[in-house]
Amino acid sequence: MLAVHLESGAVSIRETNAPDRPPGFALLRMRIGGICNTDLELQRGYYGFAGTPGHEFVADVVQADTPQLIGRRVVGEINLPCGACQFCAAGLGRHCARRTVLGILNHPGAFAEFFTLAESNLHVLPARLSDEEAVFGEPLAAACEILDQISISQHDVVAVLGDGKLGLLIAQVLHAHGTRLVLYGRHEAKLSIARACGIETDSSGDRPRAAYDVVVEATGSAAGLNEAVAMTRPRGTVVMKSTIHGSVSIDTAPIVVNEISLIGSRCGRFEPALALLKRQRVDVRSMLSAEFPLSQAPAAFAEAAKPGVLKVLLRNDRA
Repeated sequence: MLAVHLESGAVSIRETNAPDRPPGFALLRMRIGGICNTDLELQRGYYGFAGTPGHEFVADVVQADTPQLIGRRVVGEINLPCGACQFCAAGLGRHCARRTVLGILNHPGAFAEFFTLAESNLHVLPARLSDEEAVFGEPLAAACEILDQISISQHDVVAVLGDGKLGLLIAQVLHAHGTRLVLYGRHEAKLSIARACGIETDSSGDRPRAAYDVVVEATGSAAGLNEAVAMTRPRGTVVMKSTIHGSVSIDTAPIVVNEISLIGSRCGRFEPALALLKRQRVDVRSMLSAEFPLSQAPAAFAEAAKPGVLKVLLRNDRA
């Protein structure tokens, strides 16, 4: 089979053997995969990654222990917990210290013709949901995670920093929740996607100080966190969504003086994300920038890294 290989900043295509399927796992044939900012950070050295990346996917089940899954079209949660620790017992396998993570940590990813994932991680897709919509399930679940972590009332005023893929999804999720928010960014073409959904946007570069109860930082930049803190009211909350290779410098004085809460936010449950997609409460099609065959993954990664580009898809051209 063909598989993408990422190592020392280089993206290549390799011919390799299809993986063996452990008990309880499904063998999946990738239909399409989405390149996200985490994949680009892995290319830059995040986690010291070397191997097959990819954690946003739509796939067909080729083999499984559960006969009803075979032939079904699925998406899947990316964390593979041990199932025996206190976090797993509490339903928080995403924080299991012994977990592996699809395409990120000790488990080969989805950017290959075939890959494996635990059957318990899979979600069968309805026929009416297209591949191009369903591939947003994982990042949309990450956006929905915010509402599982903090309570946002109708009186709260929220800012989302960053008009990239995740920032646009977060703004749409919060808007569907009925939240009053402003999306701050620098790219009019991207912000127009949010405005078409009825979301207020700001591209002026003038960021108000101490103006928001909640600020979601999704800029993907090292400077974003300090900016988010400055925009947050005393006793407000900053939700940190960016994953950046390298250390980030932060002035802790305003956090302490203003008693600001910092909330790290990562993966989320797929159920609310798939419900939003099924009910067409979010616009993901407008976020599609380009599509490449899997065999042209190096060109796809180069395209995804260009300024202003949103979602770049890889399609299994031998499926």
